[in-house]
Formats: sequence, C-alpha cells, structure tokens
Amino acid sequence: MTFHASTETFAGRPVVDVAPGEPLPAVDGPAAWRFGFFGEDVDDVEGPNPAYNAAFDELLNGIDTEAVHALVLGSWGYAAFADAPIGKLVEAAHRLPHLEALFLGDITGDECEASWIRQGDLDPLLAAYPKLRVLRVRGSANLRLSPLHHLHLEELVFESGGLPDEVVTAVLDSELPALEHLEFWLGVRNYGGSVAVRHLEPLLGGGRFPALRRLGLRNAEIADRIAAALAGAPVVGRLEELDLSMGVLDDAGAEALLAGQPLTHLRRLDLHRNFLSPEFAARIMAELPGVDVDVTDQQVEGRWGRYTAVSE
Repeated sequence: MTFHASTETFAGRPVVDVAPGEPLPAVDGPAAWRFGFFGEDVDDVEGPNPAYNAAFDELLNGIDTEAVHALVLGSWGYAAFADAPIGKLVEAAHRLPHLEALFLGDITGDECEASWIRQGDLDPLLAAYPKLRVLRVRGSANLRLSPLHHLHLEELVFESGGLPDEVVTAVLDSELPALEHLEFWLGVRNYGGSVAVRHLEPLLGGGRFPALRRLGLRNAEIADRIAAALAGAPVVGRLEELDLSMGVLDDAGAEALLAGQPLTHLRRLDLHRNFLSPEFAARIMAELPGVDVDVTDQQVEGRWGRYTAVSE
C-alpha cells in the first residue's frame, strides 16, 4: 500500500520517499527522507511490528546512512496496534551518526486516527541521539517520557488529539538550554487530553527554556483558559511567535488575551481555525497592525458545540 506524507517539508528540507533496497533518490540539496510501511494485519502484536523492523533493516542496508540528516517515519503497520519503532531507531543510532531531525509518526487520518497512533518510551531515543535538533512526535497512545537533559534540541513538537499531562510535565521538568520552539497539541479529554493550565505554569512563568522564542499551545479545548493565563504570563514577553490555533478559542478568550500585556512585540500571532466572530477577528488585526496575525478559517459553533481541529 502506498502512503503519502502529511507534510511536504520537514526541518527546512523537502520530504522525499525512500523504499527498502533502493538508493536514496537524487535531489538538489538536503532532503528529509521518509519511510512508510504497511504490512500484514498486526492486531495481535504487542509492541513493535516485526515486519516493519525487517523492512527498516532492509532500508538501512540499501542506503548511505551517513548521508541521512533528517528522517520522517510514516506508518509502521496498523499504528493503532503496533508501537512506534523506537527500539529499532535506538539500535540504528551508530549507523545514523548525523541524524539531527526526526519526525516520528507522519501518519495521516486515513491511515490511522491521531489519537490511536501508538508511540512508546522516548527516553532511550533521546539518549541515543544527543545531536538531535528537531523532534516531532504525532500520536500519544502509550507515549512515555521522563525529564531529560539534552543540549542540542532546538525544536520539540507533540501532535495529539489528547495529550497526557504527564508528558507535558516531563518536558517542563527537562533541561533544554537550546530549545527555541515548543509546541503542544493539547487536544480533548475524551481522547486522553488531561492538561490543565496548572500543568503549564512552570512554562508560563518564564523560568524554563531560556532560548524559547516560538510557543504553540494548539488544538486545545481549554483554549479560552490558556488565553486568559497568557494575558499575564511572563513567558510571552520574550516570544517572537505565539500559536493558539486549531482550538475552540472564542471572542471571550481572545478578549482576555488582548486585555493583558501588550502583544505588539510579537512577529506572529496564529489564531487560525478557532471560533472567533468576524468582528472580533477584524478587531485583533486592527489592534496589532505590526504583527502577522492569522485569523483565517474561523468556525461556527454547531448544534453539538465546538470541536478542536484534531481529536480522534
């Protein structure tokens, strides 16, 4: 079965598909190599998918692994049942000495719902790749992480329909001196999202991650409460970009945000795909004329309420 990347670029590189036993395709400049696999049904597999591991070995044997700087892993079988191939990546670390960007779970909704994607324990992965600069993880089922010390990680993104508070707490208890970009897709409680504003307080207080300049608290059913907390949060003063997109932010939440500390220092404020009225969206843009404000794709509350962009 053929799969397609959900993103055309990753870590500033075009995404190019590779296959087991085939050389890296010729490209003009750096690339992010993407490998996706779908074998037999693995609903009786607990843990990694053996068929995927064999295909990944075949891939590594067919390419110049020292030329791989960015890797995008798509489907590893039916991802609702099989864990992410973290162990295989750890095992291959000595063969990928220059890997600096990893997307674990470039899996589209027609392949597997985001909240069903099974991950695993990220601790050994981060220990095995101390030079990693970018880590993007999609899916939160079985996702585990302990507080870590990583000198080179600059961008950390967790995409989820429901992010457990334990993951957020572990990140905020970590020592990440180079971290410039942090992004949490918080999701909804019905799909495992348990993050409350209190879990974000170490971040909002400005005492974490001295290099942080881009913050995303996206896809949140608690978007209004987050906006109100950000209104007086010290961390905002040193941000260049703030992203509250894809959630259920309404006029009241945006009003609280605007009524707080000035936002005119921001380079970009992303509020797209929320529930702002046309009048309030226009007001935000008028009040922040020097800021790149994105208020496109606003939703209208339906019969059953408001929904984040990604949940199941």
